[in-house]
Amino acid sequence: MSKLHIKKGDTVYVLAGEDKGQQGRVLSVQAAKNRAIVEGINIVSKSTKPTAKHPQGGIVKMEAPINISNLALIDPKSGKPTRVGIRINEKGEKVRYSKKSGEEIK
Repeated sequence: MSKLHIKKGDTVYVLAGEDKGQQGRVLSVQAAKNRAIVEGINIVSKSTKPTAKHPQGGIVKMEAPINISNLALIDPKSGKPTRVGIRINEKGEKVRYSKKSGEEIK
């Protein structure tokens, strides 16, 4: 399993698929499957049985996981998609940075 360049809470740009060109916030990352769930992206309709929470049941719209290879992180400086690099900062910590602007990603 490789280290992923996208984390929960990041703003990402969709590079491929039905939602190509859209942006969203990462809600969760499934590192073992190399997938992420992004807010408002890859919406699917799921049939649900009636439960205490949803007494009506029926069809629920929800986000499905999307492959991380189809996502690019948004550059904090320019707001455009960028590749991500890892370097060691002055404090000796590993940090992610934007390859486009060189800006550190928090």
